[in-house]
Amino acid sequence: MARIAFIGLGNMGGPMAANLVKSGHEVLGFDLAASVLKAAEERGVKPASHASQAVKDAEIIITMLPQGRHVLTAWTDILQSAAQGTLVIDCSTIDVESSRKAHEMAKAASCLSLDAPVSGGTGGATAGTLTFMAGGSEDAFAKAKPILEAMGKKIVHCGEAGAGQAAKICNNMILGISMVGVCEAFVLAEKLGLSHQALFDVASTSSGQCWSINTYCPVPGPVPTSPANNDYKPGFAAALMLKDLRLSQEAALASGASTPLGAEAAQLYALFDKLGHGGRDFSAIIEMFREKA
Repeated sequence: MARIAFIGLGNMGGPMAANLVKSGHEVLGFDLAASVLKAAEERGVKPASHASQAVKDAEIIITMLPQGRHVLTAWTDILQSAAQGTLVIDCSTIDVESSRKAHEMAKAASCLSLDAPVSGGTGGATAGTLTFMAGGSEDAFAKAKPILEAMGKKIVHCGEAGAGQAAKICNNMILGISMVGVCEAFVLAEKLGLSHQALFDVASTSSGQCWSINTYCPVPGPVPTSPANNDYKPGFAAALMLKDLRLSQEAALASGASTPLGAEAAQLYALFDKLGHGGRDFSAIIEMFREKA
């Protein structure tokens, strides 16, 4: 079993670290929020007073942080304390440019590195069923895979440095667009007198089927486990969807890709967030379309 340092123990990082503990690994954790660190300690994570203390003698370091600037700041700190050959994995969802800079920092410190953002939300983090999209060398991926398997169900090596982040923002752009389309369809169905169940029964088994309908249906009833049945308590908050859509548009601008639907989805979620709904599940955007109608 490995000695693992885990930096960032919030809604995603906390349960991920707990699953590493359940798998028999020794996990030392750090988070700026004392309450979060305390919650992780109750799950078996050994608390550290500083990130550098957590990474001392660690074989593997994992970060799960909000933005690229936080990752670069954290890696600047922890790489000073990490031994040569240490594997550093960033599971945050950040911009590709910052991710590649982090890889360069690790290489300069003679450490292996992997960007491995996740999909699956807080439910997947708790259940240990996350999908990991990894970017980095074959050696780094081979060393990381058994660790990632303790936290996830599907581990995909997408390519070299930054490829995991590229896959994540493309995937979530698809998700944001598809959820908007599904929500519009259900609002239209309501106006036409079609029941939620009838539309679900048709669309979930025909050409309209997608994850946003079959697994995460934005109306109460058809999929009992969807947030729509729990007042849209977030499995994946609208503010986080907005963050990912903005990352996709930054990448589109930098690469010269045309993503008009991605841009429109980003604008719609920006409006939803501005109206004060960023903390709700991203599928709750259906309520904004009802109000517009």
